[in-house]
Amino acid sequence: MADKKIFINREVSWLYFNERVLQEAMDRNNPLIERLKFLGIFSSNRDEFFRVRVASVRRMLNMDRSKREFLDHDPEAVLKDIFKIVGEQEKRFTQTFFEIREELAKENIIFVDEKGLDKQQGKFVQQYFNNEVRSYLFPIMLKNLKNPDTLRDGYIYLVVVLKDSAGDHPEDYSLIMLPTDTIPRFIQLPSKGGKHYLIMLDDMLRYSMGEIFKTFGYDAFEAYTIKFTRDAELDIDDDVSKSFIELMSESVKKRKKGVPVRFVYDKEIPDILLQRLLQKLYIDKSDTLRGGGRYHNFKDFMSFPELGSKKLVYPPTPPLRHKLLPRNSSILNVIRKQDIMLHYPYQTFGYIVDLLREVAIDPQVRAIKMTFYRAARNSNVINALINAARNGKNVTVFLEIQARFDEEANIYWVEKLSEEGVKIIKTLPGFKVHAKMMLIRRKEYGENVYYANISTGNFNESTARVYTDASLLTANQEITREVNALFHIFEAPYNPPQFKHLLVAPYYMRKSLIKLLNVEIRNVKKGKKAWAILKMNSLVDPKIAKKLYQASQAGVKIDLICRGICVLKPGVKGLSENINAISIVDKFLEHSRVFIFANDGDAKYYFGSADWMIRNFDHRFEVICPVYDKNIQKEIKDIIDFQLADNVKSRLLTLNPINAYRKTGSGAPVRSQFAVYDYLKKKNS
Repeated sequence: MADKKIFINREVSWLYFNERVLQEAMDRNNPLIERLKFLGIFSSNRDEFFRVRVASVRRMLNMDRSKREFLDHDPEAVLKDIFKIVGEQEKRFTQTFFEIREELAKENIIFVDEKGLDKQQGKFVQQYFNNEVRSYLFPIMLKNLKNPDTLRDGYIYLVVVLKDSAGDHPEDYSLIMLPTDTIPRFIQLPSKGGKHYLIMLDDMLRYSMGEIFKTFGYDAFEAYTIKFTRDAELDIDDDVSKSFIELMSESVKKRKKGVPVRFVYDKEIPDILLQRLLQKLYIDKSDTLRGGGRYHNFKDFMSFPELGSKKLVYPPTPPLRHKLLPRNSSILNVIRKQDIMLHYPYQTFGYIVDLLREVAIDPQVRAIKMTFYRAARNSNVINALINAARNGKNVTVFLEIQARFDEEANIYWVEKLSEEGVKIIKTLPGFKVHAKMMLIRRKEYGENVYYANISTGNFNESTARVYTDASLLTANQEITREVNALFHIFEAPYNPPQFKHLLVAPYYMRKSLIKLLNVEIRNVKKGKKAWAILKMNSLVDPKIAKKLYQASQAGVKIDLICRGICVLKPGVKGLSENINAISIVDKFLEHSRVFIFANDGDAKYYFGSADWMIRNFDHRFEVICPVYDKNIQKEIKDIIDFQLADNVKSRLLTLNPINAYRKTGSGAPVRSQFAVYDYLKKKNS
């Protein structure tokens, strides 16, 4: 059977995932402002999809036809499917936005455009514009635009038609970028009569055009929104005279000038102006053109202000503390006695900063090592490491400067840490370090003792508030010494040691997981207990997907919880009828990877940073770590059981119909994220 018949195309599967995000915006049971934020997430996801995946498929079209034979799909057919699905989603998106806006008006939250302002509101807008916005505007006359690469990817531009009613000046055109990285997209107008009024920054500029252009003799204006998305692939030079950081910095700058892969515009724009724009921007009919509504860049809805009744947002879930880690006590003393598993965002990420603060001044701590993939903008974790270095500790950091869209921020942190005396392990060209690890070396009774933190998520206090991740604190010397060995590999990757406990990519992670599945296949044939529960973000790797099919056909029961891409087709007779696959999309972003294997009644538990994708197995340093503590194993299984019982926010990953909400037959609703929070709150009270 050809692969294309047994697998779903990964790009199409990703669009099915983003459809689940859109479902959350459409779900009338969700609070209204949260629904708006899901529209923002959907829009942001789609932008990245075009920048990365659509751009990749388009590059395949330029391949020699003889080389295309080695692809597992026809890029032309895939693009056709993509545009069809995106178009259908866009209709539901627009309908949902107008529905939410009407519902918000009933809750006394009212959008006002430039034509709907009363006298008092107009005065406020004019003052706000002059005091807060004007200094960030730098109009470009369209006729003067020589190099379209200077226009910024992913930002909104207003194309302004300038007219003089007296006829003394010829009609002209200008481009203005909305400064949404500095000014909020949604500006609150003075409330009155218990009603909250909002104007979008776009409309504030439309109202204030005279403030910008009247000096030049224009008094009538029309403004239309445009936005383009560029190819985000980095082309890295091979100049051996430059450091890798220099090459990455140059590549990031080139990305800002990448080829446009999508151009969206207000469909009301006059055709003659549209054609002039396309000519100026070097966008031809082969690029993705889409006429849309008046507003674009809905990703800004993720920052929509919380106004009105408390019922318009999710009820608060303040991060919980762990009962074994009381305030103002030594974390090292606790994990010296037993392993601790933290579950973000249900429990506080603050423990990691507390741990770093403790080891920074502990006289017996000699060294700290950490990996970073995406650091927070104002990272308390990195500041804690800097403090440790200032306290005389040997601090070593591997900071992945190839993390997509975080390259600039990570290059900044590399330079900052270097200035403070932190040793930086060089990035490994061709590989990314995606493993999330911290290692502490402490002198105890004359010997080196190691403590480690291994996590499924980044050491990032911002994402730890919204991503569900598992984070193990351990002093198990068998595991911690292997973590230490892995840090040595980063510095000298030529003689990797054998790992007995950690599953490490790019060496043998895939092979180890296949071995674990083979054990289940052998056990089911012997009539023994045989099952697997696999939770991840994406399942793309064809080798391991085929092994899952083989396990299913042998009779192994497989429960798959896959938030994002899943190329595998579950529940197909003769192929995968023993595979049950669901996706959970809810308040938090499901991000943890957990793998449990029956092992004939002595279940094996693993967690880690790796999804089951070719890139994770072959082109990244990843770690999957065993869980040996029986209490933590039970805790993990309890949490997974809530997810398998979810009958509110879980969807079936079957194709007919796509993304159907899953019914469990249970009369009581089970919303796993809320259930997990209540479970951990009760357990740690």
